[in-house]
Amino acid sequence: MIRLLRFSARNFAIGYVALSIGVLALFAAPLWVAWRERIEGARNEFLKEDAQRLSEVFGREGAAGLAAMIDAQVGRRRGGEKLLFLADSSLSRLAGNLPVWPEGIPETPGLHAAWITVEGELMRVGMMGTSLPGGYHLLVGRDVTRFKILESLFWYGLIGASGTILLLGVLSGWMVRRSLLAEVREISRTASAIVAGDLSRRLPIQGGAHELDTLAQTINRLLEQIEQLLHGVRNVSNAIAHDLRTPLAELRSRLEELSVTRPAPPEVFAEIDTAVADVDRVIGIFNALLRLAEIDTGVRRSGFVQVDVAKVAAEASEFYQPVAEINGVKLSFQSAGAQSVPGDPLLLAQAIGNLIDNALKFAPLNGAITVAAARRPGGAVEIAVSDNGPGIPDGEKARVSQRFYRGDASRGTPGVGLGLSLVEGVARLHGGALELADNGPGLRATLVVCSTAATETPAR
Repeated sequence: MIRLLRFSARNFAIGYVALSIGVLALFAAPLWVAWRERIEGARNEFLKEDAQRLSEVFGREGAAGLAAMIDAQVGRRRGGEKLLFLADSSLSRLAGNLPVWPEGIPETPGLHAAWITVEGELMRVGMMGTSLPGGYHLLVGRDVTRFKILESLFWYGLIGASGTILLLGVLSGWMVRRSLLAEVREISRTASAIVAGDLSRRLPIQGGAHELDTLAQTINRLLEQIEQLLHGVRNVSNAIAHDLRTPLAELRSRLEELSVTRPAPPEVFAEIDTAVADVDRVIGIFNALLRLAEIDTGVRRSGFVQVDVAKVAAEASEFYQPVAEINGVKLSFQSAGAQSVPGDPLLLAQAIGNLIDNALKFAPLNGAITVAAARRPGGAVEIAVSDNGPGIPDGEKARVSQRFYRGDASRGTPGVGLGLSLVEGVARLHGGALELADNGPGLRATLVVCSTAATETPAR
């Protein structure tokens, strides 16, 4: 039973045929019942009327008059069209087109049906028996098979319609199966090419109102995402190998030098402090990568709560205020009120903190940084961090959010190139985006968070 409920070309054809025949039966059954009742009722009414009329003749003219009338009527009609029989009390024939009283017809008055032979032809007749005064008996009958040809045509038509439905169902199932198998083979060839290493292969789009275009487009987006993720893993692996090699090499060189030279304790402790800083740098890289991995998989979305993003931004600005004062930078915060959205408060705080930290790195002495929270017309909330530093060239804006990427202006600043990558990941997790624009001079970095949490991570 469960197999029949599954979609397949065979089940589609079976369902189509069953449904069509069921509809045809619902149409034909009442028609057949109405036909039989109408024909049977009309025949019985005719028989009763004929019997009543002949009884009235018997009452006026007696048995002889009725016999003469019956002989006159049957003499003008074909034998099987109408049957009349007048008999005495012993059922002997007095008039009519039947030689003897028919077998199977009782003497009692009423409607009866039987198979009899008329002029050498076996037929089924319906008869109305009537008892007349003086012991006489009258039979009035008609051939009930006279409409047999119409009934046969009805059944032939019903069988022909059922056969046509069955043929169309088989053809439709075959055509659907052939079409689906062609699409499945194309998907299989594309998947085989991707398994073989051709990540650029995509499913063809038929265009128009093709039913499988939606599936093909979804699979193509999935393939693009997989290709980007594979390239990202490859790039991240290379970047990790490059960025970790330097601090690890420095750490090894420093420890090796200590082992060979064995300097005085003050110098040893100074080198140890430097080595600890190198280890902290490596740990920081791994922690950032782990946070990005959590963001990419979307596991943090299960812990979303209502967050006042404006309050989070205000707290982050307050946290970095002492650092800004030490660097001689004016840090200010602006907000039009509470801006609540579903989200992860810790990730949002870290993303806003990264934007402020980047602005502090590049803001000049006596510079200014502005953190502003506002609601967009579409309902999204934006946190814009603006500075008056050197900014980012237009050619690098699309690349600075890539992991481990560091532009020319950031070569001499601390960091490993994961700050903006984490900000973009947090924005994507919350259904938003990271927008970078010129501030004239400086950079305006905007973290956009949607008012409704995204149900799936948008494609990168």
